[in-house]
Amino acid sequence: MSKKIALITGATGGIGFAVAKRLGQDGYTVVLNGIEDEIGAQRVAELTAEGIEAEYYGFDVTNDVAVTENVNAIGNKYGQIDVVINNAGGLGGRSPIEEMTTEFFRFVMALNLDSAFFVSRAAIPFLKKTEGGSIINYTSNAAWNAGGPGAGIYGTSKAAVHTLTRALAKELAPAGIRVNAVSPGTIDTPFHQQIKDTKPEVFASWKDSIMLGRLGQPEDVSGVISFLVSKDASFITAETIQIGGGQALGI
Repeated sequence: MSKKIALITGATGGIGFAVAKRLGQDGYTVVLNGIEDEIGAQRVAELTAEGIEAEYYGFDVTNDVAVTENVNAIGNKYGQIDVVINNAGGLGGRSPIEEMTTEFFRFVMALNLDSAFFVSRAAIPFLKKTEGGSIINYTSNAAWNAGGPGAGIYGTSKAAVHTLTRALAKELAPAGIRVNAVSPGTIDTPFHQQIKDTKPEVFASWKDSIMLGRLGQPEDVSGVISFLVSKDASFITAETIQIGGGQALGI
């Protein structure tokens, strides 16, 4: 029996790399995507040194042509894709809607929504070639609370990902493909590096709004994803799992 194939977008650092590492440890051949080819090569070397089968494909997940070409190449090489982790995304910056340029609006929507749509669309034919295929998307508390100052469009994009997850789950259930989302809270990754550097006291205070009293770690997310793509979660689809230490409730 050939090894299962997992494609993880935005996988050269932070949560994405933790997910790639965990799924590699679970026995998957992991295909990392990113846009920084040198870092991608380094990450593959790190995983290979641990005995994990890994390779890297450099392409921009907001470019539908590049996504289709690369996902087809991956699927055709292995004959199937078993798991897709739509990890790529981000805040993109902050802007009040009143002052927001159309370019910024489209950039944030592309980064979070278009990317998940393009990758999922391209991967579906290959997911249908396996038993128990799975897609994992990423949403956010911002999808419910509309985000912090200047992050309204980020929240809007993540709300759209929440609905896309349910739509895909409905559409793909007859093929035995499950689609779920995770909603990470404040995870201690380079995503927050700027505020750590410029306002460390603000960053340190964030844990005060988390019921469990600490910031999340990338492994907190990768462990949940490992479960969601496993047989243990074979009756779970169309769900969004909060991974925030109770942060969504506030204290």
